[in-house]
Amino acid sequence: MNTPRARRIRTLVVDDEPLARSSLTVLLARDADIELLGECGSASQAVERIRTERPQLLFLDVQMPEHDGFEVLQMLGTELPPAIVFVTAYDEYALRAFETGALDYLLKPFDDRRFGRALARAKERLAVADAASGPNAVPTGRIAIRSASGVEFVRLDEIDWVEAADYYTCLHVGTRSHLLRRSLATLERELDPAVFVRIHRSTIVNAGRVRALRLNAAGEYDVVLTDGTKLRLSRRFRKAALACFGLREAAPVLPSRPDADSNR
Repeated sequence: MNTPRARRIRTLVVDDEPLARSSLTVLLARDADIELLGECGSASQAVERIRTERPQLLFLDVQMPEHDGFEVLQMLGTELPPAIVFVTAYDEYALRAFETGALDYLLKPFDDRRFGRALARAKERLAVADAASGPNAVPTGRIAIRSASGVEFVRLDEIDWVEAADYYTCLHVGTRSHLLRRSLATLERELDPAVFVRIHRSTIVNAGRVRALRLNAAGEYDVVLTDGTKLRLSRRFRKAALACFGLREAAPVLPSRPDADSNR
């Protein structure tokens, strides 16, 4: 069953194989909810069209001669489409695809039913994104975390805060922490900026977990989370962070010093 939408879903197909592109476009053309923007046969062409045409749904091949699908996402930076489905003949890229925030992973050859499930998931995500608005919007989706026993999925709205760890990021979820093989900048592009706030070059917090702002001895703010965790709010990110917390920036008041009082 199609998810009702006010507008058709702007969709782009990227694959270096003409037959693969043709198969996808034929399937997409059958759906009245889809506005097919066209197809691209190379990574450079894909990046240019995504930036200019702003598709909502992207079917992206992993292996291409010029740049692979993951490099396409890196080149796009913050201009990623909200729903991305990877398409490939190789299953070894599945975990990495989900780690980059992909919605689904179509393994060639796939049948109409499997394609239909992927498209239905895309419609569901885009419908939720359309419905979510304002500062109270809850992020959707999840992140795949490799563990000793396999793969664990963490919901984005369960994350309390995130910190950079060299070329990795550490997700703090309640009393647990998860190491993710991805940079903080890359992860930040997948998080809702109305919910997840950068407070330091190495720290992002879930605004819903912030309990208080406390002035420290240097006259700067510390961000206190609901579990008591105290994190530094750097000057570089203070203005944007305070705006997200519903506050206007003001010069912090330095705590009084006992030695100064005693000299009066």
